[in-house]
Amino acid sequence: MAELMTLEEVAAYLRVTKKTIYRLLEKRAIPSTRVGHQWRFEKGAVEAWLKQHSAGAAASILVIDDDAAVREMFRDILEEEGHRVVTASDGKAGLLLAEEKGVDLVFLDLKMPGMNGAEVLRRLRAAKPNLPVTVITAFADSDLMLDAMQSGPFGVMKKPFTGSDILTVVATYLHAGRQGT
Repeated sequence: MAELMTLEEVAAYLRVTKKTIYRLLEKRAIPSTRVGHQWRFEKGAVEAWLKQHSAGAAASILVIDDDAAVREMFRDILEEEGHRVVTASDGKAGLLLAEEKGVDLVFLDLKMPGMNGAEVLRRLRAAKPNLPVTVITAFADSDLMLDAMQSGPFGVMKKPFTGSDILTVVATYLHAGRQGT
């Protein structure tokens, strides 16, 4: 049996606001079914829609994480999908790469030695205020996360995560960028 999601669930799954989902519904751009006065979304159809809309849309992605295994996991998954990936093992190197490489999206570890993710985010926002950033962390309820939140909006991906989680974030950002949301 197909897994159905509510509007709130599909928004959380795609990591966008409900307003964005309503815009997609108005344009009839996302597969959905109306059940009474409610919208329902079949998870498999939404995943296929994401894959279709992100196909051929290669992005330049920066991964800043002090864990080499995490950096390699991102590289393997994203390069297999045709994206260009650059990695940095610390915040200082990550900031330099963000400037030099003109990246489309950043995955940023929150807790790193030296310059932590909150400080990197603050500096990224000062240099590139519209650059999409997704913070990857096992410390979502920490003071460090509260500090990062002072720098404006960003996505959050809680550790542990899967390759599917990574691809969903990328596809969502790529689709939102083309839709102007």
